[in-house]
Amino acid sequence: MNKDYSLWSVRGLLFIFDIENTRDINREEIIVSKDVNDDRELSELFDVLLKPEFFDYGEKERQRLIDTLVYFLDCGDTFDEVFKKMDTYFDDEVLDQRQFMRVLLDRLRVYQLEGKEA
Repeated sequence: MNKDYSLWSVRGLLFIFDIENTRDINREEIIVSKDVNDDRELSELFDVLLKPEFFDYGEKERQRLIDTLVYFLDCGDTFDEVFKKMDTYFDDEVLDQRQFMRVLLDRLRVYQLEGKEA
């Protein structure tokens, strides 16, 4: 079953936070203004920057991202594959990568519901 899921899709979604992404001063300021180790602030960051990106995906692709996160969280993955390959604008190191992904999953589920209701 692991062959059906890849963290590359999650990595692609999170590319908005990567230094390799096109330079955007406003986006960078938003990113550094948030504490990525605080669930509330991380949720706010996702709502501002990630939500629009998420809706660039089709409904099936969005559900696939959610399913991928569920799968890797259930497997106990550390998400090192994502975080070690990402150089971000975050001011702080992500202390609990699994919690970061749980917050991400929660927000993606909310967005997916909003998309179905619209």
